[in-house]
Amino acid sequence: MSRSPRTPIRILFVCMGNICRSPTAEGVFRRKIEEAGLADRVEIDSAGTHAYHVGEPPDPRAREAASRRGIDLSGLRARQAQADDFARFDYVLAMDRDNYHGLMRLAERNRGAARLHLFLEFARGIGEQEVPDPYYGGDQGFEQVLDMIEEASDGLIEHLRKEHGL
Repeated sequence: MSRSPRTPIRILFVCMGNICRSPTAEGVFRRKIEEAGLADRVEIDSAGTHAYHVGEPPDPRAREAASRRGIDLSGLRARQAQADDFARFDYVLAMDRDNYHGLMRLAERNRGAARLHLFLEFARGIGEQEVPDPYYGGDQGFEQVLDMIEEASDGLIEHLRKEHGL
C-alpha cells in the first residue's frame, strides 16, 4: 500500500456496543503506538455495530481493568460504526465474527471489504480468533480481554511496520 509519509494510517476497532472490547483496544493500542514512537503516524478510533450505548463512556469494569494497567479510557465515548468508516479508515478491526459479518454488510455497500479483518488475525500464539465479550461475566473476563488485545496490538504494530515501512 503506497502512501505519503505524512498521511496517517487510520485504524478503527469495532465491537457490538463500543463500551467494552473496542474502547479497550483503542486505549491499549494508543499506548502501544505512543511507546513505539508512532503516534504521529497512526490515528485510532473505536465504534460499535449497534447504537445501544452511543454517547456513553466505556463500561466501568473496562475502565477499571484498563486503569490497573495504566490505560485511561475515561475520555472515550461510544459511537456507532457507519458505512463511510470504510472510506476513512485503512483498517477496520472486528472483535468477533458476529460484528465482522455486520461490518461486512456495511463494507460491501462501500467497497471496503479489503479493509475489514478480525483483530486477532494479528495476534501471535493466542490460538483464538475472537475476543470474547466480557459484558455479562466477571472481572476476570476484562483481564482476559486486555491480555488478548495487548498481544494482538503487538502483532498489529509488527504488521504496520512491515506493510507500511514504519
